[in-house]
Formats: sequence, structure tokens, C-alpha cells
Amino acid sequence: MITVSCEPDGDDWRCSVTIGDDARATRHQVTVRAEYLLRIAPPTAQVDDVVRTSFEFLLAREPRESILRSFDLAEISRYFPEYDAELTKALGG
Repeated sequence: MITVSCEPDGDDWRCSVTIGDDARATRHQVTVRAEYLLRIAPPTAQVDDVVRTSFEFLLAREPRESILRSFDLAEISRYFPEYDAELTKALGG
């Protein structure tokens, strides 16, 4: 279970993500920069869907406990070079 809540922060977004609904649930703070969002997602994509899809991508590759607690969404591609292309494809872009 992935719960995402995003709030605008100027042109960017700040998102809170909770993975799981058990005692071991993890919480994460994610920044999504407007220019990055425009580059990787179709114009109709909602930021919370982009973040949720990004966490699904991460969880397919590592346990929730290994995901950084605070990061900029663009950082994912530093660890997983295929991320941008796979995210764009998953979002229908």
C-alpha cells in the first residue's frame, strides 16, 4: 500500500509518501521539480500518480526500508538509469 499526498511549493511539489499500513510502515519526503515533471510525464499526469508510480518502480527493485527517507524525484535515475524511460512508458508518455 502506497499513500501519496502532494502540496505545491512554488512551481515545484513537496510530497509525503507512506509505504505500508503496518507497524513497519516507512515515511518519505519527496521533492518534484516542475521542469523535471514536464520532462518525464505527459501533460495530463497528476503529480501524485507520478510519485506513486515512481515508488512502485523502486519497490520492484528494493525493499521499502532501503528507500531514502528524503530525496528529489530526479535522484532515482542516478541509482537506476532506466528510471526516466520506464516511468515515461508507465505513465503513457
